[in-house]
Amino acid sequence: MVEDGGEEEAEGDSGEMPAATAAPPLQRCNGFLPGKEAEDGGRAGGGERAEAEAMLSAAGGRVETRLSRRRLAVLAVFSCYSLLNAFQWIQYSILSNVFAVFYGVSFTQIDWLSMVYMVAYVPLILPATWLLDTRGLRLTALLGAGLNGLGAWLKCGSLAPGRYPLTLAAQAVCAVAQVFILGLPSRIASVWFGPTEVSTACAVAVLGNQLGTAVGFLLPPVLVPNTPNDIDLMAHNISIMFYGTAIVSTLLFFLTGVVFEEKPKYPPSHSQAVLQTVPPEDYSYKQSIVNLFRNIPFVLLLISYGIMTGAFYSVSTLLNQMIVTHYEGEEVNAGRIGLTLVVAGMVGSIICGLWLDYTKTYKQTTLIVYILSFIGMLVFTFTLDLGYLTVVFVTGGVLGFFMTGYLPLGFEFAVEITYPESEGTSSGLLNASAQIFGIVFTLVQGKLTTDYNPRAGNLFLCAWIFVGIILTALIKSDLRRHNVNSGIMNLDVKAVPVESPVEPENTALKIQSAL
Repeated sequence: MVEDGGEEEAEGDSGEMPAATAAPPLQRCNGFLPGKEAEDGGRAGGGERAEAEAMLSAAGGRVETRLSRRRLAVLAVFSCYSLLNAFQWIQYSILSNVFAVFYGVSFTQIDWLSMVYMVAYVPLILPATWLLDTRGLRLTALLGAGLNGLGAWLKCGSLAPGRYPLTLAAQAVCAVAQVFILGLPSRIASVWFGPTEVSTACAVAVLGNQLGTAVGFLLPPVLVPNTPNDIDLMAHNISIMFYGTAIVSTLLFFLTGVVFEEKPKYPPSHSQAVLQTVPPEDYSYKQSIVNLFRNIPFVLLLISYGIMTGAFYSVSTLLNQMIVTHYEGEEVNAGRIGLTLVVAGMVGSIICGLWLDYTKTYKQTTLIVYILSFIGMLVFTFTLDLGYLTVVFVTGGVLGFFMTGYLPLGFEFAVEITYPESEGTSSGLLNASAQIFGIVFTLVQGKLTTDYNPRAGNLFLCAWIFVGIILTALIKSDLRRHNVNSGIMNLDVKAVPVESPVEPENTALKIQSAL
């Protein structure tokens, strides 16, 4: 496999595949409707199908795959505007005491500036994934970057006490932008990157969001120190943060328009080459959703991913309150602990991504990381009130390494066990589950922390993470995408619902290794 270098492109790797004319058109089980090929009398389904069949039948039935150099720019720009969106999510929570004084509202109302991200995601994820599957990657990316910038500029109008409703509305716009961002890492990785780098690319894309959370923990306490006796100075400091965010987000929106394309000229892997043979008019989003929810391993992963990621959202939102409860006046260190948690998680994400690309041990790695996250949460819970901030830094780092490092594992494991379903749809459902659990966990843990102490809230999360371990252990590992890329799987790629009796043998797709 080689990189696409424009007019001086080298010849790409090839993998043998039966010529398109040797069998009826392919059917795909990711929501494509049965019978449309028969209605066409075996004819190819449109211009894109003809182009795909020509590619598959070229050079004696060998499919050409290439890596585009543009893929690195796409990944970099996406990671940057995902970073900014995550920064805007956490910038209020890490300064909850500052913004509560500035806007004259309660801590619960400040918590809602974080939870609005979770609330907006749940009802909007299905329309967003439908848009991604039917209108494509470029439009979805532009919407995410554009709404991110719009929300940032609206926040600049809320720089006065009493304008909490406006800053909540601005944060809601950023929350809508998030819907068009969180589901893209696995789609970008699959569409633009080859099989030996796809898990690492997904981890890097997720890392951008994690880095934004890290910057959100670190930078706001530095830019906006707590000055309760000087509201004008507080407003000035907040304006620096808001205007800086708005300017950078606008620049990233224009870069997204320049860099993003729908897909590379040549598919980067055999699994992508297979998916490109299906005409878009045969796609049924409803059938895709139905197929996913009939996939029991995916449903188990959906719940376990929601538990783990929801717990991370809750800890991130309430970290300032937990730290200040035991270490009064340590707002800056609370931000640094959050930074430690997320940076350690970024390292964990990259290590896990590299490990998956090397070993393909998806279930084993996911289960081990889940267990270690549970242990890390227990240690963090029982050392939080010892009176030593250094210990909290260490335990927070260990917790973050495993808990945040789990995020790309869930995305990639889902793509493997649901192939050839749309990566955007499976990722979107995982994120929706995380938002639902995040809302519930944040409300319950916040109530327990306020009424009792942080330990009670953390033990609540520990109990749920233990449930997630059990669910993860029950997942059946069926690495369908990996098997197709390896040329070792005869995949019956069906477009029919599960109960359909029509499963002709000649729709079996035999991917043969070119080695």
